[in-house]
Order: sequence, then C-alpha cells, then structure tokens
Amino acid sequence: MIKYLLVGLLLANSVWAAPLDRIVAVVNNEIILDSELVDMEQTVRQQLRQRNAAIPSSDILRRQVLERLIMQKLQLQRAEMSGIRVADDALNAAVRQIAENNNLTIRQFRDALESDGYDFTEFRETIREEMIISRLRKSEVEDSIVVSEREVDNFLATQNLQGDSEQAFRLLHILVGVPDAPTPEQVQEAEKKLTVIQDLLAEGGEFSEIAAGYSDGQNALEGGDLGWRKQAELPTLFAGVVPNLSVGEVSDVIRSGSGFHLIKLAEKRSEETHLVKQTKARHILIKTNELVTDEAAEKRLQQLRERILNGEDFAELAKAHSEDTGSAIEGGSLGWTSPGVMVPEFEEVMNSLAEGEVSDVFQSRFGWHLIQVEERREQNMADEFKRNKAREQLKQRKVEEELESWLRAMRDEAYIEYREL
Repeated sequence: MIKYLLVGLLLANSVWAAPLDRIVAVVNNEIILDSELVDMEQTVRQQLRQRNAAIPSSDILRRQVLERLIMQKLQLQRAEMSGIRVADDALNAAVRQIAENNNLTIRQFRDALESDGYDFTEFRETIREEMIISRLRKSEVEDSIVVSEREVDNFLATQNLQGDSEQAFRLLHILVGVPDAPTPEQVQEAEKKLTVIQDLLAEGGEFSEIAAGYSDGQNALEGGDLGWRKQAELPTLFAGVVPNLSVGEVSDVIRSGSGFHLIKLAEKRSEETHLVKQTKARHILIKTNELVTDEAAEKRLQQLRERILNGEDFAELAKAHSEDTGSAIEGGSLGWTSPGVMVPEFEEVMNSLAEGEVSDVFQSRFGWHLIQVEERREQNMADEFKRNKAREQLKQRKVEEELESWLRAMRDEAYIEYREL
C-alpha cells in the first residue's frame, strides 16, 4: 500500500513540477498559448537565418510574431464560419508538389524536414492552414475584383506617356497602422511611433531591421521587402512616388486610410519583353471508358501511327478516328498555341518533337494521343501580351489595396485581449 502511495505522490509531484502553458492572447473565442508563440518564433528565426536577414531583438520579434498569429487566427475563424475546408487529397497534392519542387520524394522530404527539427504532421497542418487562408482571400477579396477594358485602355495610355514601362523597382516598406475612423489619440500614438522610426533612420539605422521591429505591414518580418515591382504593379498610393526616388532613398511620409507609409527604393532595373514561341500541331485522341481500356486505346493508336509512318495522311486519319470532335473536323489541327495553353504532359511531348515528326503514343488526363508538329514560329504578341499583363497588374494592384483594408477591418471588428508576454 505504501509503495502505491509513493508512486502516486511522485506522479503528482511530476505533474505539478511541469511548467504550465500560459495564455498570451485571446482572439474572439479562441486563445493563443505561449507554446504556439514560442514555436512560431523559432520557425521565423530559422527562416530569417536561411535568408541571411537581420533578426530583431527577442521582445520585438515576439510582438511581431504574436501579431502574425492573431491575424492567422482571425482569418481561420472567418474561413470556418464560411465553410472553407481543404480536404486531405488536396493537401497531399500540395505537399507532393513542394517535395517535387525540391527534387525530393515525399519520404526524402519528410526526412529532410525532421532533420531540420520540423514535425511532418505539424508541417502538413501549417500548409493546410495556408491553403485555407488563400482560399478565403480569393473568395472574399480577389473574386470581387473586376478590371474593365476601359481601365486597361487608360492604364496602357498612361504607360505610353510615362515612357519606360519595363523599368522595375525593388521596394522596402514600413507601415505604421491606424484603425478605420481612428480617434485623435490613436492618430497621435501612431505619429509618435512614426517619429521614433524616422529618428532611427536618420541615425543610420538599417531600413529592413527597423521594418522588422516596428512595421505593421504584412511583410514586416521580411524586413518590409515587397520584392520587385514594375511601374504598373506598384500600389496606386506609391505609383507617383517611387519613380522619382533614387536608389537607397527613403520617401517622405505617405498617408492612407491604413496609416502612415515609408518606402525605400532598394534597387531598380530595366526588363525586356521577349517574343512568344508558338507551335502549330495536330493530334488524334482516343478516350477510355467502360468499354475501351487503356490497353485497347494504346493499341489502336499504335496501329494508326504505323499507318501514318507508312505514308497515310495524318489529317484524314484524324478526321476518321479522333475523339476530339473540335479538332477532328479540322484534321486534328490545334492551330497555333502558346506556352502554357496545353496541359503539361501534352506540352512536354509536343515541345520534344521536330517539325514534321510524329510522337510515340502517350497518355494525358484526357486520354491517349498521337501528335504531329507541323510548324514553329516566334510570334510578336506584343499587343495581346501587353493587354493581358496590364489586366493582371491592375487586378493585383486592386487586390493588394483591398486586402490591406479587409485585414484591417477584420482586426478592428475582432475582440483581442493581450495577456502579459
């Protein structure tokens, strides 16, 4: 009896001796634990080391990481209310793609993560959360953005007036945020913070380090780095300022509804537009179904290939046998296609062929194919390319501006309580 009592006391003492996880913040009806914050801090530190980026002091890094966790919580809560989910199949495909991008199998990728101190299961859930947030942003922000043809016309006209539209800028950004409809006290507090930042810059402080420590922008922990942007891709707020900055120069304060901004021009360069390489090809497609197996479809196409190699006309055989009804009536012709139009497995085979060459039989997600490349050319797609690119740039600009407002509004509407860090 005494032995069991001693064991019980030892177990009780070990439980009470274990450190209790503290709550560091409350976000609506959820909490953020100190352990979550510590894990995220370690991850961010490792990412900053890998990029050889400056690491803020512990208290500043802790505060910035907590803000990132709060925004993640808010977005995940909203996604849950909206019914946004990411199934395991989609998650597995995303993880597989990440592994392939690193030239690794899933097993090798898992081993590499674990050797770097990452738990593979936790990594998967992190990717799931990123995918959920991406789908939420697409649903609530991106899908609502419309770019009209008139906007594209005006955009291109402005580019022509400005001259070198191919010039690109690498920007660093500091945001001192204010809520929507701020009180005079909130504006005054933001202005005090802005003064501290400007004083640090005037004393020779590194812009990226100050951004990591003080900026309220989404890219704060990346040193405020917004990456390379062409003139057309600049947020409207910065479009009239950035081209007039010298490399290394910091802008005057720029005021917006989100707060106070400072921009530093880190680098700039000129870029050229290249001609598009197009391929004119034709194909024969045999689909599989309950009656036609993969083996039967492949064998049938092998027979057609032999007939073509023996001199029969590809176009006539395509008209008679191809199950791609849209191209069959044109002798299997797909017309002139630009890179990225066809599915990857089809394009890879097509690009490997010489003019006039007939491919081996191969399979895509649509069925079994034979391809013959008829011609290749370099086509000047300048007008179409410029319009499509202008449309993408305008949409991205609008998305960034709307996303900043959307995040700020979400945060302003939330109940957030900070506990002692």
